[in-house]
Amino acid sequence: MPVAITALYASILALLLTALAVNVTVHRNKLGVLFGDGDKPQMTRMVRLHGNAAEYLPIGVVLMALYELDQGLPVALHVSGIALIVARLIYIAGVWNSETPTAGRGIGIVLTWVTIIALAVLNLWQLGART
Repeated sequence: MPVAITALYASILALLLTALAVNVTVHRNKLGVLFGDGDKPQMTRMVRLHGNAAEYLPIGVVLMALYELDQGLPVALHVSGIALIVARLIYIAGVWNSETPTAGRGIGIVLTWVTIIALAVLNLWQLGART
């Protein structure tokens, strides 16, 4: 069974994750930091932008793929994929230039959590519907 909807959003999110990884390397060169964050707040933010995405996006994509494989609603998959992209972009905007908590950081992470929870519930719902 194809997972074309998940493939679309997984690909976009993979490009975003790769861009964040490249950004870490660019900042390492710019700030002269070989390992870790070099006690530089800007480097810490860039590393965490990438790390946070690497921590949350895989489970979101896996849940999307499982839901799609189980013939979940295409509209739910599109909403989830768009929500993950938007959540990550809001989070990036909220963390990029601020060492203190921002609304973007909070909104981005909460939207990420809500999307992952929604996908988990949708998968459980699908399982319940079959038993």
